[in-house]
Amino acid sequence: MEYRVLGRSGLRVSEVSLGCWAIGGPSWRDGEAVGWTGNDDAASLAGLKRAFELGINHFDTADVYGDGHSERVIGRFLKEVPRDELVIASKVGWFRGTAPNAMQPLHIRHQLEQTLLNLGTDYLDLHYFHNTNFGPDDLYLEEAADTMRELRKEGKLRVIGQSGYGYRDFMRVCPVTRPDVLQFHYNAFGNEFDKPDTNLFRWAEANGLGIVLFGPLAQGLLLDKFDPEQPPRFGEGDVRASNSAYTKERLLDIRRRLQPLKERFGSEAQDLVRTALQFALAQSPNACVIPGFKNAAQVESNARGAGSPLSAEDVAFVRGALQGA
Repeated sequence: MEYRVLGRSGLRVSEVSLGCWAIGGPSWRDGEAVGWTGNDDAASLAGLKRAFELGINHFDTADVYGDGHSERVIGRFLKEVPRDELVIASKVGWFRGTAPNAMQPLHIRHQLEQTLLNLGTDYLDLHYFHNTNFGPDDLYLEEAADTMRELRKEGKLRVIGQSGYGYRDFMRVCPVTRPDVLQFHYNAFGNEFDKPDTNLFRWAEANGLGIVLFGPLAQGLLLDKFDPEQPPRFGEGDVRASNSAYTKERLLDIRRRLQPLKERFGSEAQDLVRTALQFALAQSPNACVIPGFKNAAQVESNARGAGSPLSAEDVAFVRGALQGA
């Protein structure tokens, strides 16, 4: 396993870390599915233990993943491994309980205390604002930022992070939240974060920020694991059920675009795992990726994608094949 430092945060993490959304199981938020089906706690624990054996030291969760279930599963894992050898990250911002907004300062404090209880630890290495919704006209933005810094002074968290979904949103809130780490969605299909006028990688590097990339495998779409003739069906509470990418037409298009990658890097799923993870990692030396998992076999596959970087020519080839650029 290779390790990277997340910018000025000083956090040293495995370049391939783990996202723990899927092990939270199915869940809903305001009537919308926001979880994953097919999880099994015993398999999740086996995966976490195998990750530790393979040198993965960074585990990313959130209060909303299974409404705390992901955190509680990780809490069982933390009883069996040295806490000080791990980087544990969680988030606040989607689950609001009875608060008017999830970023209300008192709610942030309450949720962190619940997160710590779920995990069975007395501090987080990294705590994110999970989104940039700080209420109407950013009503809670300044107080939320102050609250997070107070919690850091109290020793309940080490590093403040900001997660988000749009470049302008990051530009709006980061001057106030002052994060040391950014988390956002990115994979080889590309998005606004790698475009000239909205390049978040360049902005983060100029400001010394660490980067944590979720969705590097595009929820399996970059692995050509789904049969276009029999598109997958997902159970209740699974966020993928509403994703139009899992249609026959889209899956056929993705398979066509993946063919040049198979010819260049290998046609096995593991070859595509390595290509996808290393493409994302190539965007910044201060970045790590957090692919998801449900079992030890998926953890092992993710881990095997580490330590074998793509050349600049390879990166350009992938970009051209998948993005037409």
